[in-house]
Amino acid sequence: MIMMQSTEFPVAIIGAGPVGLSAAVHLLARGLPVKVYEAGSGVGANLKDWGHVHVFTPWRYCVDPAARALLEKHGWVMPSPEAFPTGAELVRDYLEPLAALPELAGVIETGARVSAIARQGIDKVSSRGRASHPFLLTIATGNGQCSEPARAVIDASGTWTSPNPLGASGLPAEGEADHAGHIAYGIPDLLGRDRADFAGKRVLVVGAGHSAANVLLDLARLAEKEPATRAIWATRGRDLTRVFGGGAGDQLPARGALGADLRQLVDAGRIDLVPGFLLERITEEDGGVVVHGMTAEGPRDLGPVDRIVAATGQRPDLVLTRELRLDLDPWLESAKALGPLIDPNLHSCGSVPPHGHRELSHPEPGFYTIGVKSYGRAPTFLMLTGYEQARSVAAALAGDLAAADDVRLVLPETGVCQTTTSLDVAGGASGGCCGGPAPAEVDACCVADAVAKDEGKAGCGCGVPA
Repeated sequence: MIMMQSTEFPVAIIGAGPVGLSAAVHLLARGLPVKVYEAGSGVGANLKDWGHVHVFTPWRYCVDPAARALLEKHGWVMPSPEAFPTGAELVRDYLEPLAALPELAGVIETGARVSAIARQGIDKVSSRGRASHPFLLTIATGNGQCSEPARAVIDASGTWTSPNPLGASGLPAEGEADHAGHIAYGIPDLLGRDRADFAGKRVLVVGAGHSAANVLLDLARLAEKEPATRAIWATRGRDLTRVFGGGAGDQLPARGALGADLRQLVDAGRIDLVPGFLLERITEEDGGVVVHGMTAEGPRDLGPVDRIVAATGQRPDLVLTRELRLDLDPWLESAKALGPLIDPNLHSCGSVPPHGHRELSHPEPGFYTIGVKSYGRAPTFLMLTGYEQARSVAAALAGDLAAADDVRLVLPETGVCQTTTSLDVAGGASGGCCGGPAPAEVDACCVADAVAKDEGKAGCGCGVPA
C-alpha cells in the first residue's frame, strides 16, 4: 500500500457540539478541509440530554464570534444577548442553524461514533517518521465500521457520556451496577420528562457542582407541587464554597444566584445536607435502596431512598486515544499544561489564564484536545474558553503561529477564589489566588500572581486583593 501525504486529508473534528463546530468554522475560514464526526443523531446531542436546564451564561457568551459572523452573513439574528438559553435552545437557535449553513452542512456526519484513533501503518511504539503517517480513525456508523484518514485530529468530544461513578474511591460503589434502575446520572428533567420518576419520592443527590445544584433546586420546586418529595444531598467534601458561589460578587449573576438559592434551601431545612459523606456501598431495603458510607464521625447509612441522582461529574474517555502519545495531567487527565491552572485541590476560581494550541497539544504531532475534555476531570468550564481554544488551534494548523499564540481570554469572575486553606461548609472561605501553584523561586501565591508581580503590579494577579 502506498501511503498518501497526510496534507491530502481533512482535519478530523470529533464532536459537533459548540466547540467542535467552532473549530470547523475557524478551519474552513482558513481554507483547510474539515470532517466533523458526531456520535449522536444530530448536532449538540450532549446538550439535548440536559436541554431543560438554563445555562448561567447569557447568549452573548454562548456564541463563537466567527460562527456568529458566518451565520449573520446568511441572515441569522442572534437571540437577545442578555437572555439565558436552555441547552435545547442553544441547539435549536444556534447549533442547528450553524450546521445547516452550506459551508458546514457537507462536512458534518452524524451517527458516526469515533471509537479509536491511531497512526496509519504504525503503532504507538514506533517513532521513526511518525508525523508523516496520517491519522486513522475507526468509526462506527449505521452501515457498520469503517476507517478514515486525517491530516490532524481535534478531539472536542466532551465528557458528558462518561459520568463519574458514585463510589468515593473513583470506582463504582459496591452494588451500583446491580441497582442501576434506581440511579440517574447527570441532570434528569425532574419537572418534565422524568417527573413521574421523582414526584413524591425520596431522592438522594450525590455531588457538589452546578449539576447537583440544578437538580436540588428542581427537587425543591417539585416538592412545592408534590409535598411528599424529599431531597437529601450528600457531598464528598465539607467545603461547599464553590457550589454556594460568590453571590453578588459573581460576574455571571445567574451563576451567583444558583448557589445563593441553593444555600437558602439548605439553611431553611428544605434539603437535608450530609457533607463529608464517602459512599461505598448500595443495598436494597423496603422497596428502595440504602447507601452506606463513611464520615469523619464513622460509618453512616442514608435511606432508604427511591431514587439516586449521581451528579458526580464526568471524566474523559481515554480508550479513544490509547494508541496515541498523549501528555496528560496525572490526576486530572486534562492536557498536562492546564493541570496546575485548573486543579480544584488548589483553587476554585472560574477564571483561567489564557491558553491556546501550545497548552492543548500533545507529543502526538497534529493531535489536540479542546473543549471540556481538555479539562479532564476538573469541574468548571465555560464555552468562551473552548471558542478561544478552537481559534488558536485552527490558526496553528493553518501555520499562522502569530495568530495562534495571540491568545486573549477574559472570563467572568466567580466571586469565589479559595485555596486549600479554606474552612469547611460551616465557615467562611479564606482569600486566595487562582492559576495554580507559584513557581518555587517566586514569592507569589499562584502563577497569575507571579506574572503580575513580574510586570511590577501589586496584589494578587487573579484579582483578589493581597
